[in-house]
Amino acid sequence: MKPVRERVLDPVSRMSEILFGLLMVLTFTGTFSVANAGESSVRELLIASLGCNLAWGLIDGCMLLLNRLAERGHTWRLLRQLKTLPLGSPQAFALLADAMPVLVGRVMRTEDVQTLHQRVLEQPVAHTSLKPDWSDLLAALAVFLLVVLSTLPVVLPFVLLEAPLYALRASNAIALLMLFLIGLGYGRFAGARSPGITALMFTLLGVALVFATIALGG
Repeated sequence: MKPVRERVLDPVSRMSEILFGLLMVLTFTGTFSVANAGESSVRELLIASLGCNLAWGLIDGCMLLLNRLAERGHTWRLLRQLKTLPLGSPQAFALLADAMPVLVGRVMRTEDVQTLHQRVLEQPVAHTSLKPDWSDLLAALAVFLLVVLSTLPVVLPFVLLEAPLYALRASNAIALLMLFLIGLGYGRFAGARSPGITALMFTLLGVALVFATIALGG
């Protein structure tokens, strides 16, 4: 039997990083003035948008590494704690129940949890090294690239089109399409009855967040 290949990032994380990068670049294009647009202002827009998402992509990647190491250390601490508790104790049951996903916790019976604790007691628990491995670094790189690359479709019209007005309209259309597709992905993943309606609401929410960010000086 082949081992299950671990995903670098789960679907929600991928969509969230793309959404984050998209909202960040929209705070720049949303304040772009066509009336005062010139070659220098377009260049400043491109530099600011790309620079901001480069910085936040780096920050997000580093935070993912820290979160993974913290989760790994917490898991090791949990296993060590379970090893000190007697089989069938209420404390062990509570710890295992809290560590389970909601769906798994609902279908697990008391004897199933006790069997799981028995298996933990039978297994040696080696000390976990709190150092990032290749999978962690690959996930951090994926986060960085998703945030940065989400900038390109929105700013590309300013590179390809000479007229700032047409470039801005094309950029806004691409941004709305990306918001809709991300919302559609969220809706399908969540099992929404009407993913299209979910995507539309998601798009409106994204636009509202961008305007709120601009109004607050973001």
